Amino acid sequence: MSRAAFIKNFDPISNGIDHKSQYSSILEFDLRSTTVTCEPLYGFLPCTTELWGQLFLIVVYEYLLSLGQKYVSDGSDLFFKMFGTGIFGASLFHILGTIPIVAILLVNGISGSKETAEGLASMGVGMLAGSAVMSLTLIWGSCVAFGSYDLSKTDTLSNLENKRQFALTGFGVTTDVETSYTARIMLLSMIPFIILQLPKILNSSFVTRVAVLISLVIALVFLLVYCFYQVFQPWIQSRRLEYLMHKYVKDNLLKTLLTSDGNPSTPKIRELFHHIDRNNDKYISTAELRALILGMRLEEVGLSKDDYVAKVMEEFDSSGDAHISETEFVSGITKWLREANHSANNQHQDQPKILSRTSKKTGEEEQQMLVAHKKNSQGVDNSWLNHFKAAFLLILGTAISVLLAQPLMEAVQDFASAANVPSFFVSYIVIPFAMSYRQALSAITSARKKTERAISLTFSEIYGGVFVSNMICLAMFLLIVYIRDLAWEASAQVLVVLIIGSVVGIYASFSTKFPFWTCILAYVLYPVSLTLIYVLATVLGWS
Repeated sequence: MSRAAFIKNFDPISNGIDHKSQYSSILEFDLRSTTVTCEPLYGFLPCTTELWGQLFLIVVYEYLLSLGQKYVSDGSDLFFKMFGTGIFGASLFHILGTIPIVAILLVNGISGSKETAEGLASMGVGMLAGSAVMSLTLIWGSCVAFGSYDLSKTDTLSNLENKRQFALTGFGVTTDVETSYTARIMLLSMIPFIILQLPKILNSSFVTRVAVLISLVIALVFLLVYCFYQVFQPWIQSRRLEYLMHKYVKDNLLKTLLTSDGNPSTPKIRELFHHIDRNNDKYISTAELRALILGMRLEEVGLSKDDYVAKVMEEFDSSGDAHISETEFVSGITKWLREANHSANNQHQDQPKILSRTSKKTGEEEQQMLVAHKKNSQGVDNSWLNHFKAAFLLILGTAISVLLAQPLMEAVQDFASAANVPSFFVSYIVIPFAMSYRQALSAITSARKKTERAISLTFSEIYGGVFVSNMICLAMFLLIVYIRDLAWEASAQVLVVLIIGSVVGIYASFSTKFPFWTCILAYVLYPVSLTLIYVLATVLGWS
């Protein structure tokens, strides 16, 4: 355009004929030469310079990234179910679940120039902060809201049918003591965030590098100690296994042991007991229980029969004699079915369809499906198939995360620039939502059982996930900052995680009862965190 303007000034008088085509061609040439275009990343991914087009790309990338997160989560769950508690579960299970976030941090931190890496890494730590805060506010609060029951009732099963008028203080949830221990472990992950406040306080490049290095070492040490601690004290993993076990009961046993009106069928349960009690001594031994587990085809969905046998024996054997009586068996199965059926009804699932499918099976067919033994060769094939499936899901989910990490961040940057909003807010809200909504649905589903055990397991999942995610992702981010000597531009994000994590962690560490009003406070903390970031970054000028 500047070239066209120069020619016009040089020859201000025109006859309107000779130069018309000249000016037109020159203007056309200059317009073509100054048209803003975009270069497709990797040579095949789409790109655009339009605002709505950039928003569309973010939505598409977010959806694909959520698929990658689902594949990684399903693969790690399957591995954990197969291996159960032990070294693998202790050292790798939660780590596998953080692969998508780690991939985004790593790819964006090592790509491009130093300036580009600083911007992308800053958005990456915003994503880390957003995920942690969302888990401890929106997801945590939703568990309290959907899991609330009458706190005056002590029998957990009576919570399912409680009819008392709702009250902010009289309703809520309770947890066991072990959940408080898990919250204290999560609270320890705030120590590196405290140290990372030193760069802002002392404002020295040397202090910044020292603080980054110390925080990096602490994060790695905490992660290693956490993993080794679970090897020798695997109660955290056991709670995770129980969480998955109850999910299996809801997805499978509901179809076979309910009556037409949706209640547990005591005759069917007793018939199953006598079918399992092969020596007719009126007790189910560990060996007979293992036969039941095999018949339930748990290995086909990945659950380890040995771990499952131990958990079932622990829950059913109320007398502690290493045997399950008929009364204990009926009571245990009935409790499982009531909790699982209540959860299913709360999700407004189509109960008649489930029952209609069940009613098509005779009682004999149902028992055969539950107690049928698999051939050894089939069990081996299924075992190898499960290993292959788990590995494939992990590789596929990781590949999707690595492939889309940089395009997503660049799309976020372009959209934020075009819309004139801080890119950090997009990475703080949008990306964590896409990566956490499946976790939120799973947590809410578990909480809606309205039992202390279900809430305890769900909260333990949240606290454990936040701890591991904080340590791994923070360590990855600090490693990139230290190696590439990037400018420290994460003070606001780190402070917000420290405040929210400390508030929730301290409260959960010393309390096992959470009235309904605590979910309101948790919901309020999320917009408070956004406001705090805005004030720190925009008003106070924090990086």
